[in-house]
Amino acid sequence: MKKLLLLLALFALSFAQAQDTSGQTVIDAKWFKANYTKAEYMIPMRDGVRLYTAVFVPKNKKALHPVLMTRTPFSCAPYGKKNSSFWEEKIFQDYLLAEYIFVFQDVRGRWMSEGEFVNVRPYIENKTGKNDVDEASDTYDTVEWLLRKLKTDNGSVGIYGNSYCGFYTLMAAASRHPAIKAVSPQAPICDWFIGDDVHHNGALMMLDIVSFLPYLGATTTRVKPTTEMGHMEPIIEGNVWDFFINNTLADITRKAGGRVAFWEDVVAHPDYDEWWQARDARRATKGITSSVLMVGGTYDAEDPYGVWEAYRSLRMNNPSLDCRIVVGPWTHGAWRANEDANRLGDVEFSPESLSDFYRKEVEFPFFEQKLRGVGDGGATASGALIFFSGENCWREMDEWNVEEHTPVKYYLQEDGSLREDAPAVKDSYSTYTSDPKNPVPYYSDTASSRKNEYMISGQEFVDGREDVLTFLSPVLEEDVAVAGVVEAELFVALSQTDADFVVKVIDVGPDGEYESLVRANIMRGRYRNSLSEPEPFTVGEVDKVAFELPDIAHTFMAGHRIKVQVQSSCFPLFDRNPQQYINIYEAKAEDFIPCDVKIYHSKEYPSNVEFCILK
Repeated sequence: MKKLLLLLALFALSFAQAQDTSGQTVIDAKWFKANYTKAEYMIPMRDGVRLYTAVFVPKNKKALHPVLMTRTPFSCAPYGKKNSSFWEEKIFQDYLLAEYIFVFQDVRGRWMSEGEFVNVRPYIENKTGKNDVDEASDTYDTVEWLLRKLKTDNGSVGIYGNSYCGFYTLMAAASRHPAIKAVSPQAPICDWFIGDDVHHNGALMMLDIVSFLPYLGATTTRVKPTTEMGHMEPIIEGNVWDFFINNTLADITRKAGGRVAFWEDVVAHPDYDEWWQARDARRATKGITSSVLMVGGTYDAEDPYGVWEAYRSLRMNNPSLDCRIVVGPWTHGAWRANEDANRLGDVEFSPESLSDFYRKEVEFPFFEQKLRGVGDGGATASGALIFFSGENCWREMDEWNVEEHTPVKYYLQEDGSLREDAPAVKDSYSTYTSDPKNPVPYYSDTASSRKNEYMISGQEFVDGREDVLTFLSPVLEEDVAVAGVVEAELFVALSQTDADFVVKVIDVGPDGEYESLVRANIMRGRYRNSLSEPEPFTVGEVDKVAFELPDIAHTFMAGHRIKVQVQSSCFPLFDRNPQQYINIYEAKAEDFIPCDVKIYHSKEYPSNVEFCILK
């Protein structure tokens, strides 16, 4: 493994030189019209449903061109043979100059495509008839049709997509169409119950999902293909904090009024049952033959789980697969942005543009190598390229493999310290009272929509709260580079039958000059032993609550300290736990009651947080 400290600087120099060269092609509406033509098709699937597909083909008929495709539930607008706008995005400029064929498709049941829309439609492993359709079969049928229709393709198809489109990209790989030579799932939805943007370990990501419900509700009202999906009025009204304090999930169900089928499904499936398990994208990662470029951001507030877990599943199920991964200090999809994507909040990670770096040195070279056999594959050719915050540099490695790291446990101590030595005291615990009527805020600004900056924000806004426990390491004498999942193991006792547990890992600068969040996660206590079979706590008895925080790539520099905080709410990012073992979706306002929480740090019950330290 080597640090790529000079990689950005070398890239910036070469890019600046290219920009200074006279005669650079300027891609604008005039250039695009002169070089590309657009066609619109309704492509039939095996069950007869037709999917709207926009195809942009280079006017150069003397060459054969690779195909770059994405499938989306978010619309292929602007519609109409004379309308286009994707060429305005920087991410496509190199592909345009290289004369790729571009394909954009509305997934079934959305916008101009026929059929019924199903959220994260389950993958069907053994399809037996023409009506066994899923997103993998729709991709297969689309590619098959295109290769018959197109006259100037080179027979190689690449598929990419971010977020929900990342899920469709994973399904494209699962189609196993021989022409799909390369795929790039980016921040893909992987599991909406365990770690992506609907739940984390069974706790509802309330702020995000309720904000999104009106958009999902438009699907319910759609009766035929349309360029205008319609909309619902926002469910959240006024100050976000006040809205969620004054409305239970049952109130939100009434406000949705049965207009959002997905919300009805969420309410009907409060546990990790077969309905959720069928939507785990990892089920579709066996037998993959397409080369894979996984892409994600360490500061992705929506899908921090999918990129790491899908990568691990692909590697495990396909040991010889060319499966690469790049993760930068990015928010959700920032690597595709026209902006520089090199900072978040007050933190600057690089003086150079990280989105330009991604575009020029990562994604385009990957597809060029796999679809045209050109070049060396770019900056991910080694296997894994991961940006480590703290030291703010890229690290290049053969793969993202926890076996290369050394697990180290940091134990919570009676005196509020965090140390590698296990506690020796016989009976020791810290206590706080979790009150659902006064929950711990997730961020300093809770009046409006969710802010990406919370992922890296200082934690001073919870200073002085008696319902937040803090444990602080000694000053580090050398750099500590942490890689991979963080495992929290808490020994707890409750005065009620349920509670949530939030663990935060924080980088404290020299002399406490700042407290930057590195990673946090939540565990709904009733799922401590099984996400599928919840169980109450026995009042007063010590129980273990163990869970993972999504992967991190961060270096705590010498002179800094590691801080761990424990609390029982993170509001309104996550819903409140009534702290009774009842159905939370049916809970009334009076059901939300205080709970006394004991966190043990004794010889018998040594609560700890385990990091994987780079060797």
